[in-house]
Amino acid sequence: MRTSSTATKTRGACMHAALAILLTAAGLAQAQPAVQDHAPLLRALNALRQQGCGKGARPAAPLREHAALSRATALVAGGRKLDDALKASGYRAQRTVQITVRGATGAAALTQKALGNSCGAAMHSEFVEAGFYQRGAHTWVLLAEPFSPPAAAQADQVQARVLALVNEARSRPQRCGNQAFAAAPPLQLNPALYGLASAHAADMARYDYFSHTGRDGSTVDSRANRAGYRWRAIGENIAAGQMDADAAVRGWINSPGHCANIMSPAFSEMGAAFAVNTRSSQGIYWTQVFGTTP
Repeated sequence: MRTSSTATKTRGACMHAALAILLTAAGLAQAQPAVQDHAPLLRALNALRQQGCGKGARPAAPLREHAALSRATALVAGGRKLDDALKASGYRAQRTVQITVRGATGAAALTQKALGNSCGAAMHSEFVEAGFYQRGAHTWVLLAEPFSPPAAAQADQVQARVLALVNEARSRPQRCGNQAFAAAPPLQLNPALYGLASAHAADMARYDYFSHTGRDGSTVDSRANRAGYRWRAIGENIAAGQMDADAAVRGWINSPGHCANIMSPAFSEMGAAFAVNTRSSQGIYWTQVFGTTP
């Protein structure tokens, strides 16, 4: 996941990156994809997640099988690298763990004893989907946190959530890196700033880049001028890879440059938008534009 913010411009950009995590466990073998009944494996793994691994373990929510993830699992069993297998199967994940069990057949492969040190990996709560493949006494399992961005129809609700989180932060003093900010008045939504945010997020998503500078060389101030937004102060935060407004705003608040934009008393209004392109490197892109008119 990535975030970036421009410095405030007063009639006048910083980057913090955090890439989505990919967890893998070793274990590749040769196999050919085949149609299999994975219901017993899913039941066994969900029974284990309910039971937990060891004394005092907390139960985890049940998993559901995803057909594309099982196709990817079969490709991994056949020797494909995990990233390649996921892409070939059309499955996009935020996080994935691969588990390989040797020496057990059927549902017996997914017991605490058979999993051994991999049992803990099977219990992570962020994993909600699973894929399976078995051949002989070998079992391959992929567990995933799926790529699940908001729908385009939720744009208004998402922007409202960003505004609520930003105003909650502005309601009390904050420290943004080395800068201390007093509480600031709440921001208001502005349709022109939403339009600017939406256009830049869509451009980054469509053309798969992450920058305050547009493909035409524009920056937030020039884009605002071009859109007819008369500003006294203008600023921009961008982010990529976060699945919801809470994660995007949390990332901005935890980064000094973004936090400074959020807390700046120079701003009185904002717009926020996201855009999704599942074929792009980050999948989802966010833009937040701040402004104040004369």
